[in-house]
Amino acid sequence: MWERIREIVRKELRQALREPRMRAVLIGPPLIQLIIFGFAVNLDVQNTAIAWMHQDRTPASRELLSRFTGSHYFRIVETPSSDEEAREALDHGRAQAVVRVMPGFARDIARGRTAAVQILMDGTNSNTASIVGGQASAIVGAYGAELMGQRMRGTLAPAIPSVQTRSRVWFNPDLKSRVYFVPGIIVNIIMLVTVMLTAMAIVREKEIGTMEQLMVTPIRPIELIAGKTLPFAMVGLVNMMMITVAALLVFSVPFRGRPLVLLVSTILFLLTTLGAGLFISTISHTQQQAMMSSFFFFQPAFMLNGFAFPIRNMPEPVQWLTYLNPARYFMEIVRGVFLKGTGFPILWPQMLALAALGSAILLLAALRFHKRLD
Repeated sequence: MWERIREIVRKELRQALREPRMRAVLIGPPLIQLIIFGFAVNLDVQNTAIAWMHQDRTPASRELLSRFTGSHYFRIVETPSSDEEAREALDHGRAQAVVRVMPGFARDIARGRTAAVQILMDGTNSNTASIVGGQASAIVGAYGAELMGQRMRGTLAPAIPSVQTRSRVWFNPDLKSRVYFVPGIIVNIIMLVTVMLTAMAIVREKEIGTMEQLMVTPIRPIELIAGKTLPFAMVGLVNMMMITVAALLVFSVPFRGRPLVLLVSTILFLLTTLGAGLFISTISHTQQQAMMSSFFFFQPAFMLNGFAFPIRNMPEPVQWLTYLNPARYFMEIVRGVFLKGTGFPILWPQMLALAALGSAILLLAALRFHKRLD
């Protein structure tokens, strides 16, 4: 039995490496996703182009301007002198925001009144606008707090109690998008490559007419299934190791957990992806159909696994639906192992869910495949 399985595994690996279409699937998706999500996709908002509308022109307003130019968040690209010029800067996209220092800014500060600073933002990208608004408000707030401190020190009044906020970010101190995205690529690559390769490898036998030849050999269905899926399980493990090495050496993503946890979780996740590929092979008649069906499976699983969109922000019915998505659990495990250093005592519910879903999917797919062979 094991000798027959070994021969099928060798045959599948040779065919996968020899056929141009299979080589493209092996090399293309991992490389493209690593480049895109490692280098191109970046949610960090820095060096934002803003326009500065100077309507006070006093030392106090120039001091506030220096706070903006001295930070690495903003760069002044225009200084409009009228509302029309400020509107055009936002309309044409030359500036992401306009900071408008209202007339009487310094006078209000000197008299102890509330000084007004208006921030106009381009809200077409709501996420960026929210971050830019928060950064600008923080700079203005820090400047206001410093002025209040100077005023308090200049009086003879007793010290006034105050509350000071100090923030500290765990697991990703610099809030880099790369640290958040790159570990998740492991989930997407394994899911896409193994589902597609498994489905196409079995459908190819039907397409070229060799499935009938395999059926009349002494190979049993369980041996055929094992021989067809084990090569791509090895491909998935190799992809996981390659992306992990790239994350550490190229993208400087921390790895705080135990490699054994990641390895065991990957094997459990492969049960679901190989089972899905096996099922797709039973409903497809050509390799093109298998490829398209693989994308139909991959796209919803990708959208609902928490890679790019937080699950807690989705509608409640959709959140319940994500519990049927194995990629959701594996995504939590991968990010927990990489960034938090969590292990079996914390991640066992996700691993148990992967084992249950993977066993059910693989068993149902194997039974359907066995029935189609019969």
